[in-house]
Formats: sequence, C-alpha cells, structure tokens
Amino acid sequence: MGDYRDTLNLLETSFPMRANLARREPQMLERARDGRLYQRVRAAAAGRPKYVLHDGPPYANGDIHIGHAVNKVLKDLVVRSKTVLGFDAPYVPGWDCHGLPIEHQIEKRGVARDDPNGFRRACRKFAGEQIEIQRTNFERLGVLADWDGHYRTMHPPVEAAIVRCLGKLHATGLIYRGLRPVLHCTVCRSALAEAEIEYREVVSEAIDVSFPAASDEKLAAVFGCREVKDASAVIWTTTAWTLPANRCIAVHPQLSYDLVRTEAGDLIVASDLRDECMQRWGLSADVLGSASGSSLAGLEFRHPFCDRSAPVLEGDHVSATEGTGLVHTAPAHGEEDWKLAAPAGFDSRSPVDEAGFFYDWVEDFGGLKVWEAVPAIIDRLRAEKRLLHAAEHRHSYPLCWRHKEKVIFRTDRQWFVAMEEKGKSDATLRARALKAVEETEYFPAWGRERMRAMVATRPDWCLSRQRLWNSPVAMFVDKRSGEAHPQSGKFFEQVARLIEKGGIEEWFALEAGQLLGDEAARYEKVGDTLDVWFDSGVTHQAVMGWDGGDASRPDMYLEGSDQHRGWFMSSLMTGCALYGRAPFRQILTHGFVVGGDGRKMSKSEGNALSPQALIAKHGADILRLWVATTDYGAEIAISDEIISRNIETYRRIRNTIRFLLANLSDYRPDADAVAVADLPELDRYMLTVVEDWRRQVTGLYDRYEFHHAMQAIHRLCLIDLGNFYLDILKDRLYTLPPDCQSRRAAQTVLHRISRELLIALAPALPFTADEAWQIFVGDDSDSAMLHTFEALPQVADREQLAAKYARLRELRAAAGRELEAARGRGVIRASLAAKVSFVAGPEDHQALAGLSSDDLAHFLIVSEVGLEKGDRTEISVSAASGRKCPRCWRCCLSGDDASICRRCEEALAGRSDVSRQI
Repeated sequence: MGDYRDTLNLLETSFPMRANLARREPQMLERARDGRLYQRVRAAAAGRPKYVLHDGPPYANGDIHIGHAVNKVLKDLVVRSKTVLGFDAPYVPGWDCHGLPIEHQIEKRGVARDDPNGFRRACRKFAGEQIEIQRTNFERLGVLADWDGHYRTMHPPVEAAIVRCLGKLHATGLIYRGLRPVLHCTVCRSALAEAEIEYREVVSEAIDVSFPAASDEKLAAVFGCREVKDASAVIWTTTAWTLPANRCIAVHPQLSYDLVRTEAGDLIVASDLRDECMQRWGLSADVLGSASGSSLAGLEFRHPFCDRSAPVLEGDHVSATEGTGLVHTAPAHGEEDWKLAAPAGFDSRSPVDEAGFFYDWVEDFGGLKVWEAVPAIIDRLRAEKRLLHAAEHRHSYPLCWRHKEKVIFRTDRQWFVAMEEKGKSDATLRARALKAVEETEYFPAWGRERMRAMVATRPDWCLSRQRLWNSPVAMFVDKRSGEAHPQSGKFFEQVARLIEKGGIEEWFALEAGQLLGDEAARYEKVGDTLDVWFDSGVTHQAVMGWDGGDASRPDMYLEGSDQHRGWFMSSLMTGCALYGRAPFRQILTHGFVVGGDGRKMSKSEGNALSPQALIAKHGADILRLWVATTDYGAEIAISDEIISRNIETYRRIRNTIRFLLANLSDYRPDADAVAVADLPELDRYMLTVVEDWRRQVTGLYDRYEFHHAMQAIHRLCLIDLGNFYLDILKDRLYTLPPDCQSRRAAQTVLHRISRELLIALAPALPFTADEAWQIFVGDDSDSAMLHTFEALPQVADREQLAAKYARLRELRAAAGRELEAARGRGVIRASLAAKVSFVAGPEDHQALAGLSSDDLAHFLIVSEVGLEKGDRTEISVSAASGRKCPRCWRCCLSGDDASICRRCEEALAGRSDVSRQI
C-alpha cells in the first residue's frame, strides 16, 4: 500500500496552534500603536451613525485591580461591538484626579497638610504618575481608545469648566447654604457624600433610657388612669453619644402605646413591643392604660441628665420593629431628627466639632471624643437611675470608605442642591430626575428600579467638602448674612479664566480684593471645596461638551453597581438641574468580582487575583474572554478553575480559526469564488446557518448580551463547524483536485464564514482576531476593527434547505450514537470502516432519499449507507464490505488489485464529480 500523503491538499498556515499570547500580545499591541490603529478606525468609521460611551473616570490612585479590568474590558466590548455593527464609536478614557482617594495616598506618604500649597502640588504630581501606570495597564488589556487624547479632571481647562458648571448650577436657583446634618468623617474632618460611605457590621452599646414625665397628672389624663407614679417614656438607642444633643421624643401618631406599672416605675412603650421590652428589662408589667401616639404629642418629659425638657413630637419615621417605639431625637445628629425638630424651632447646633470631640460648652463631656464619651454617658445614666438596660448590639453602620472609620451625622453649615425646589424650572429637581430615570434604558433592567428608589428617597445633595485637593466652591459670601455675592455669576467666569491658565491653585492663592475691590471687607472667600462627585458628574459638559441637546448627548454610561449612588447619580442630578434631562440614554451596570466560592475578592481576604499576573501568565485575550463569557449583571466569579475553562474554550475557537485559515491558504477570493447558485446543497445550507448565526450574534451585541454572544460563537465553532460542516468537508478539501469546483465551493463558504467569525470575535478577542485577520487578508497592517459585518449572499431555497437539513442533522446525530455503540462493541474501529443501514419511516425516508447514497455516506462520514422504507425509523451499524482506500480511507475497494478507489484515481487525474451535493 503506497503513501499518498503528498497527493492530498494538507495545507499549512502561519497561524500557530499554540497562541503564546503572553509573549506575542505586547508585540501586536506595539504594532497597533505604531500603526495608529485607533485613528485609522476613526477614519474608516467617519460618516457612520455616532455612538458615544462616556468613560466614567477611575481614581488615579494605584495599580489597577481585577474590578478595573472588568470595567474597562466591558467598555471596550461595547465600543468595539458598536464599531463592527456599523457605528462610529469613539472612546476617550479619563481619570478622576481630585478628592479623598488622592489626599489619602499623600497623607500616607507623610506630606503635611499644614502646607496646603505643597500638599496640592504633591497631589497633582502623584495623580499624574498614577495615570501613566494605569494607562499602561489599560492599554495592555487591549482597550482601543484615544489614549493620547485622554482627559483628566485636574487638567486646568477641565478644572475651569467644572467651575463654570458650578456657576450654571448656581444660576438655576437650586444651590443654597444651610445648617443641617450631613455624614461626617472625623478623620477626614469633612462632610461625605453617600457614595463615599460603605456599610459594615459593628458592635455598639444599645441602651434603654427613661425620660421622666414633667407632669404625672397630664400623663394620667391621656392614658385615662386615676394615678401615675414616677412615670417615664423609654427610648432605645445604639448611639449613646448623641444623648447630649437630645431635644425631644418622637412617636408615630397611629401606633398604640401602653402605660405599664413595673418595679422600675410607670413606663411608656409601644403596645406591640411591650412584652419584648419587659423581657429585656427583666420586669413584670401591669397595663394601666393605652393611648395613640397622636394623643401623646405635646406631653413634656425631662432630659435624663440635662436641665431641659424633651417634648413629644409626631414622626412618621417611627416604627415598632425594634426598640421601644419611642425615638430619641437629636436634630444635630440625624437627618430624620432634623427634619422633624428643626422646623419646630429646636436647637440643632452640633455639640461636636469637626474632629469628633464635644465642644467645651457641653457640660460633663466637653473635650471627649464621641466614642470615648459613651462609657461616661452610660455611667451618668446609671447615676441618675435612668438606665434600664445596656447590652452589645450588632448592626450595620456607615464607615468612611477610605479611612474605614465610623462616621457621624453632624449639623454643619454646608452648600446643598435642593431636591424639592423648582428653581427656575417648572418642576422640582427630584421630579425631573425621576422622569429622566424612566426615560433611560437600563442593562440589566433592574437598574431602573434601583435608581428610581435612590432618587425618590435621597436628601438634598451636600455639595461642599472640607478638603485641600478638590475643585473650589468658587464663591464669595457676606460675612454677616452668609449670603452669596449678588454678582456671583460674573465672578464664576473670572475665576474660571484664572484656573484655565494655572489650575485650581489660582483660586486658593487668590485674595478677595483682587476681584471684589473695595467690597472685600464685607465679603469673604469660601474655603469649602466641591464634592468630588461633582467633578465627574459634570464631565458630560466639562469634557464631552454636552449642551442639553440630542446631538451631543452621550449614549451610554457604564460602571459598577455602586455607581447608582455615585457617578450615575451625580451625573443625573447635574444633567437634570441644568437641562431637565439625563446626560445619557443608556446605563449598563456590572456586578463586583468575587472568588469562585462567592466570597468578595480583596487583598485582605487573601483571594485577590491580579489582572497583571493573569495577563503575564495567560495573555489579555484569556482575561477578556472570561469577562465576555460572564453574566455581568450579577456577581462576577473568578478562580483558577474558571480561567482554565476559558482557556479550553479559547483553544476550541483558535483551532477552528486555524483549520479555516489552513484550508484557505491556496484560495484567492477574486479568482476562485463559486457563485451561490452553483454551490452544492450542503454549502448553500451552511450559508443560511451562518446568516442566522450572524443575525443572532449582532442582535446580542446590540443588546449588550456579550455572554450569550460568546456562547453563540462557541456553539458555531464546536457544533455547526467542528462537529458538522468542517468534519464533513475534510474529504472534499483534502482529496479532490485543488482547483475543482466542489473544493472551491467549499472554500468559498469557508472564506465567508472566516470573515464573519473573525469580525464577531474582534470585540472580545482583539489580539487573536487581528492575528488571524492579517493572515486571512494577507496584510499585516490590517485589522478586523477596520471592517464591519457585510450582507451574506441570499440563498433562494433557504427555507426548504433549513427544514430538510434540520431533520438530516437529527438523523446524523442518531447514527453517530449507533456508530459509537458499534465501536464500543468492537464491530468497527472507525466510522469510515462502517456501513449505516436505515429502515426509515415515510418522512425520514423522503429526507434521506433526497441525497444519493454516496452523498449520504459523506454526510455520515462512513463508507456505505443502506436505505429501506419502513413504518418507523431504525438504524443499525455493521462493518463496510470493501477494502480501505489508502488515500481517502473509505472502504470502497473491491477484491481486485486496485490500489486506490475510482474517486481518488479521478482526483489524481485532475477530474472530479461536480454533481455531488455534499
């Protein structure tokens, strides 16, 4: 038996089986950078419909982590998929450079805050250094962006634009300066935004405190009792340090309250909590009477250790879920407390300074830090016999997200944006924002409900901070009244021009007299800075140039789910305040990264995976494939096992590409393409399969369902190509004459499949797609990103082919199972040594009879097929009768001396059967 290997079309390709991504990707990245790929994509996309994803700027404060990688890859998936779908989708990355994260790093380096100018210089220098580090990391991920044209919020023209946006917001009439409680970090010594807070479980001392009644007689009358002795209202709190600021007691008007006689005196508690309270206090109780909360309103009680009264007020925020149903109210330390008590005229001055210490005028506790004061306050309650119970209580509590220290609510004079004011609009800011939420498209859809709930309940936006490295509240206020200068609009522009030249440092160096002249004695320069979320929240205008219209409005904002209360919220508020609409059409939200066991991924947990380490080991395309194949709407799990599964998926895709490129290496599309009408039936059918697949993938890309798109791509490679079409084609591709029509027909379809597959892969696997594309087109300067999906040629009989081959593929799968069983029994060693016999029911017989017996054999990859009619379909497998052809391996030789089969002889003679359908 001769060796006929050299007579087969076993072609080679320069696309290697081993990817070596970690080694080769940097070289490809350098070529793309040197070849100005981003700029060439912009030129190729010029004139197409515009699609703009506005980059939410990460903080410039350290190496990127796995969450950064997920975020940037998802953005790149959106931008690249929109590009191949036929949009002009520019992407300008940015960085957030001001605020606490930068200050925190500078503090850790030992730079003193008592030199504000030096501190700001250190912040600016540090942020610039970090941007270069992060930029290199992001580029290595394969993110296609205008890296040279990136924006940074500390760029003087952007800082100036931020001040101008503040001026426009001030002109709406929505900004006011007021005294009210704000979240406050005693380490930062600054107000905090909700987005700068994280919640963790802490253990606090929960105490039950009795407030003695000012008049037992009045209390008896309310409860309908003849006699009341030593009566008290009992409150429960986990913040004992707020008791010096108590001004009143809140009850719910519709709750029922009991007056009960106990060993500790007559006590008032909510009826629903009475038994629970008695058990906690170890007391027995006789109910003397009941009354509604509304009937208690106005009763006077005495503060447990301060010489003042604590009257009862009605509050809808009170509940009977825990505690006593009566709420200790300190308007200096709580938003709900302040809303209830401040309008009633109660003192809401904070007894606590910015560092968290009681002022000296606070009797008994002056000079103590609030946390240190808790034991002293509890001791004082015991001495006054006003402590009914004290115990450790585990509960959720807000912490500063940078210092990880517990924060406090503290009244302070700050700048706010009013949610319930109309300003110069016909609707309140809250109403405008809620309308904008409904008009926005969310991916996943649950984002709308979350955003709606946050907007509906959020308090006025505390706009000011007490920091050194933030954009300034560039205003002058009357020293007596605290009111802003009536010509503030003019000063905003003058300050902006100064900052445009020299950065925010120009404001801090500015003397009031330089702008105010003789009025400088009456007005003072505001020392507060802006909430850093204002910086990024106005980049829709300061960077993107949005003017409120449709033409310049960004299409998408994409960030992690924490940004519903961060960047999404600040952008929504500023957009609605300035223009009455959101600065985005769509919001895409992704979850946080967790380990394979579902635990939060962090360095402290010891389960953090570094994106840099993953890329160094496996390559960026593997990390990108992990992101693309994960449902970003939920928590995003990663582990070595998950990455290994993605590596296997990648290998299957890469091997498919390699097969396609190898079998196209002698194909010239201009000269060798076969017209659709002349394609064999199987090839025409595959064109319909690829068209349906392409329609599915583009639809999934359009809806940002990347994990489903990758499933469809993998399914095409594994099932439609690897296990079906390419498997069947091998005989035609390898054994027929190189230039015969049947082989060129197969290559025509493979060429179209390759183009569609590589473009579909370009968003997720840009390095691999471009490596293959350059071989595919024979141009190492080309890129799949410079091309878009094209219309596939129409197949006239697509419906008939789809119906016919749907059943034929089912029969092929059934035959495959029988072949495996026969191989297991030792009947055959390989499918080409088999004969498959069908006794087919009427419909199956019709489908099978539509192909010749030779085509059926090639379709099943066997040597013989038998077909008979029957009542129902049965399939059997036996050994084929002929001898094995040493060239094509089919058992088709008779007992004569022929060395190869007739079909192979014709192929070697340059002839082939052009009538075949498979």
